[in-house]
Amino acid sequence: MRAGHLPGLPAMPCERRVLPANRRRYSWAMARARKSSSARGRARINPLAWLARWGLRLSVISVLVVLGVIAAHREIDPPRTFYMGQEARRLGGIRHDWVPTERIAPVMARSLVAAEDANFCQHWGFDMAAIRTAISEGSGRGASTLSQQVVKNVYLWHGRNWARKALEAVMTPVVETFWPKRRIIEVYLNVAEFDEGVFGVEAAARHYFGVSARDLSDVQAARLAAVLPGPKDRSAANPTAALRKRAAGILDGAATIRRDGRAACFED
Repeated sequence: MRAGHLPGLPAMPCERRVLPANRRRYSWAMARARKSSSARGRARINPLAWLARWGLRLSVISVLVVLGVIAAHREIDPPRTFYMGQEARRLGGIRHDWVPTERIAPVMARSLVAAEDANFCQHWGFDMAAIRTAISEGSGRGASTLSQQVVKNVYLWHGRNWARKALEAVMTPVVETFWPKRRIIEVYLNVAEFDEGVFGVEAAARHYFGVSARDLSDVQAARLAAVLPGPKDRSAANPTAALRKRAAGILDGAATIRRDGRAACFED
C-alpha cells in the first residue's frame, strides 16, 4: 500500500501540476529582472568605479575652472597673489599698486624683456633654445620665460619642485593662448617683487626713485629689471658694481630689441 492511500478506495494516479504557459513566462521574466536588478545594484555600490567616475568629473570641472579663470584674467586684473599674501602675513603688510600698461614707461617693458626673456616675442611660452643651453650648462638660470614666471607668480607657489613645474608646463600654453603678449608683460610688471614687500613696478618706482612708473628713465628701468629675479639680495637705488654692470647690459639690450623688432609684440 502506498503511503497516503486509504484502504477501500481506488488508487488515484499522481498528477504533476503544470503552470500555464503565460504564468511560466511571467515567472521567468521576474526572476531575470531580479537578477538584473541585483547586478546593477552591485555595480552601483562598487567603490572603485564610483571613485573613478567622480575623479573624472572633478578633473573635468577643475580644468574648466582653471580655463575660465585664465580667460577672465585677460580682462580682469588678478587679485593679490598667494606669495603676496604670504609676505603680507610675514612682514605685516606690503606695498602694491596696480597700474595699466599705459601708465608704465615703455622702456620698462623693453628692459624687462631684455633682462629676462629676449626672445619673448618669438616663442609660445617656452624658449627651447634657452632650455637646451641651460641643460648643457647644468643650470636652470635663464630657461624660464616671462610667461612661465607669470604662471608661477599669479597661479602657483614659489619653490623648486616637480609638481609646480608640471602645473606650470600645462598652464603656460593656456596663458599664451588666451592672453596677448602685451597683457603678459602688464601682469608680470604688476605682480613681480622688486624689493622685500614691494610688489609691482609702480610701488617699486616710488620706493626706489620717488617717481611714478610712467616717469621712469632708461637707466632707472634698467636697474629695476636688474634686481630680478633676486630682489631681496639686490637694490636698484644702491647698486653694487655687479648690478651696475648688469643694468648697463640691460640698457643696451632694451635698445637692441627695439631696433631689431623683438619688442613689436608688446609695443604699439
